[in-house]
Parts: sequence; C-alpha cells; structure tokens
Amino acid sequence: MLDILRLGDFFASLPERNVQALTALASFAGAIFVSRVVVRIQRLGDEVPSGDFAILCLRILLGFLLTAAVVFGYRSFLP
Repeated sequence: MLDILRLGDFFASLPERNVQALTALASFAGAIFVSRVVVRIQRLGDEVPSGDFAILCLRILLGFLLTAAVVFGYRSFLP
C-alpha cells in the first residue's frame, strides 16, 4: 500500500508535460499490444468464437489508443 502512495506522489510531483508524454507512451504501447492481439485472432480464424466481433471491438479500441497517443504526444510539446 505504501508503494502505491509513493508512486502517486511521484506522478503528482512531475510537470504536466511529462505526465502527458508518459501517457502518450503508455497509449502507444497499449496500441501495439492490441494490434498484436488482433493479428493473432485473425491468424486463428474459425478457432476463436465470435472472432469477427472481437476483431471489430479491438480495432475500435486500437483507434482510440492511437488517437490518445497522438493527442497526448502533441499536447506534451505545446508551450
């Protein structure tokens, strides 16, 4: 529990630009992970139940993650 409080204090002490840059990096890393999951589901084909719907939902999530990465990355460089 104490480690979580220390991590919260660490992020509270960071400048807003650094927090936005870290959020952009985390969103981009999440987008890479989701894209790998989409490719693996597509390779499995019929073995995955509701594969088409799962791919659609994951592609929507991928779009949101990429958009968040671009927006937070852009915002971290603004004055």
